[in-house]
Amino acid sequence: MKRLRLLWYNGNSRCGARGPIVAGTKEYSERELKSMIRRWMPDRVPKRVKTKDTADFFRVEYDDVVVLDGTPFFVRNNEREGRFGLEDEPKFWVKRSVNLLTGEVKILKWVFRERFDARIGNFVFECVRSPQKEARILELVRGRGDFMQGTTVADSAGHPLRILDYIRGKTLPQVLSAIGTSHEEFFFRHFPLLLDQYIGMVEAIRFLHASGEKHGDIRRDHLIRDERTGNYRWIDYDFNYRHAESRFAYDLFGLGNVLLFIAGRGDVTTQGLLENDPAALDRLNEDDVNIVFRNRVANLRKIYPYIPEPLNRVLMHFSAGSTVYYDTTDELLEDIAEARDRLER
Repeated sequence: MKRLRLLWYNGNSRCGARGPIVAGTKEYSERELKSMIRRWMPDRVPKRVKTKDTADFFRVEYDDVVVLDGTPFFVRNNEREGRFGLEDEPKFWVKRSVNLLTGEVKILKWVFRERFDARIGNFVFECVRSPQKEARILELVRGRGDFMQGTTVADSAGHPLRILDYIRGKTLPQVLSAIGTSHEEFFFRHFPLLLDQYIGMVEAIRFLHASGEKHGDIRRDHLIRDERTGNYRWIDYDFNYRHAESRFAYDLFGLGNVLLFIAGRGDVTTQGLLENDPAALDRLNEDDVNIVFRNRVANLRKIYPYIPEPLNRVLMHFSAGSTVYYDTTDELLEDIAEARDRLER
């Protein structure tokens, strides 16, 4: 995948059929704000509290307050970027905050435009960041425990700003890293449950597709296991993509990469095999690697021969040697059901 350009959005926009809720005009004095901060964070009351205009996220900093739809939010820090290996890059347009009326932690997400082309085999997808799409999906999934929740308001310039519920829990990679002492022990003791949970993840995406929407940025770190319910929840729906031939292909390739990560108990890379198991590396050919990430192994059965053939056939749909791809989540779920049944034998 190659990033082409980033654009901070500065134009007029509306999100969803009704557009964003217009932000309220209520003003709070510095004394009132300090009193509210003291209530929820008695050890974090700054000497000065500044209320910032919401039109420019670059001007909103740590310890500032922004007022959205009449509600004051105390800004804490920027969230971090996980795409393209930029694990520590701050996302200046996404800020963690505290709702000073309720004490709840909220994620504030300003409008930010990003465009890039993604290539998967012979497919090329034009990907764009769309706050309007995310606002629509937030409405669509309201009340569902398998998706992040939130609302959309307008900043002072009229642009759609999303107020998202903070999910306390661990990402899928964080959960997976703590399971099992070896791949074999992991696969026979823990993988069946994880596969059941994965089926639930795919069913959630099927709901989006049946509603005419796409997730747009399916990645393993966009799955958080809610510590309150134990359920995995999808986050970050603001990427959209265009491709003339296959409407949902990009989402489906993302789901395949998530399954490969789970089945391999992490990424099985050619570099890792070269260092730790060169004999296994010798068994691979150019068709056995991931169709997107050519240093990751898709044909996991050549590394772990106890992986059943029905499951490996699903994995191979996401390999460089595949000539047949999934077009719908129903097709993927049907093959996964067969693979799951084989695990019980």
